[in-house]
Amino acid sequence: MRVPVETPVDPVQLTAELVRCPSVTPAEAGALDLLQGVLVAAGFACTRVPRGGIDNLYARFGTAPPCFAFAGHTDVVPVGEMGDWSVDPFGAERRDGRMIGRGTVDMKSGVAAFVAAAIAVSPRLAGRGSIALIVTGDEEGDATDGTTALLDWMAEQGERPDFCVVGEPTSAELLGDTVKIGRRGSSTGRVTVTGKQGHTAYPDRALNPLPTLARIGARLSSLVLDEGSEHFQPSTLALTTMDVCNPANNVIPHKGRMTFNIRFNDHHTGASLAAMIDAMVAEEAARDGAAASVAWTISGEAFLTPPMNTVGLISQAIAAVTGVEPVLGTGGGTSDARFIRAICPVVEFGLVGQGMHAVDESVEIAQIAELTTIYSAMLERYFDL
Repeated sequence: MRVPVETPVDPVQLTAELVRCPSVTPAEAGALDLLQGVLVAAGFACTRVPRGGIDNLYARFGTAPPCFAFAGHTDVVPVGEMGDWSVDPFGAERRDGRMIGRGTVDMKSGVAAFVAAAIAVSPRLAGRGSIALIVTGDEEGDATDGTTALLDWMAEQGERPDFCVVGEPTSAELLGDTVKIGRRGSSTGRVTVTGKQGHTAYPDRALNPLPTLARIGARLSSLVLDEGSEHFQPSTLALTTMDVCNPANNVIPHKGRMTFNIRFNDHHTGASLAAMIDAMVAEEAARDGAAASVAWTISGEAFLTPPMNTVGLISQAIAAVTGVEPVLGTGGGTSDARFIRAICPVVEFGLVGQGMHAVDESVEIAQIAELTTIYSAMLERYFDL
């Protein structure tokens, strides 16, 4: 097991300083200012890319190919009820070997670790390549003006990394046990069934949309989309709401609405699922003479970075530092890797994800230094230093 790397920037202290920036989406709250100051002092060229009220940061050391990128976010989710926390959620208090604070796990420790690693390794590149850092303030929000804005700007500037590691907390139980080489896609469907309002005493004079909606819901909830694929678990569909907004018990409502979410693997695309379910909804509506429609939001397609040579280097670096052989997985929700995969191969690797978004979110302090060493080892192997 490799000893922690010596870095000009202390990743633990940088994590604490980032946590003390209350950067709840969409507030920047000084987090990107802090990183930019640290990176500029280390010789990185930095550009701020604001869009739609969101601030983002792109930093690069060197101009030679190949370019290895790290990506992450400094925005955090709200703290919830302040009284539920045992400490100030933005105080970065240390207790029993842990640092407590909103964003310690997701993902200010990860950002601090890859910034510290990049600064430590950059002076040794000597024309062997370059390091880019892609840091957004909009991952926990709508994600429309964060990484996507950076990627749009990068395309305009001709900035294109050759490989990227997103520092999300991917480890399950032990630091190093999981590398995400892909993610399932995610799409949300909102069904509206329109009938005809009427009195419950005269149902023949109305057209109740609820039986149609109920049959659609039953069919959706019983769908078996697939049995999984080589690298992905089976696709899932979950109903999330069913509403008529009808306060009266003697009125047949005019409309019924239902929402569902699909997490799908590489057997499907958002468009293929929409076409299949649109046809099913239309079939059920036609049985009753009702009108029905589905409004779709596709937040990401399924993607996979094949276990290529660079993925092997990433796994070797993790194992060399931790002694743990990582599993190559695709589970979990979505991340900004779904956008980055359009420009280069991308994997995700970071801290143990337990406790993220929770009250008294906390990170084991020793793991911040260990993660920095892992990221440094990735860079050293990639550039053959």
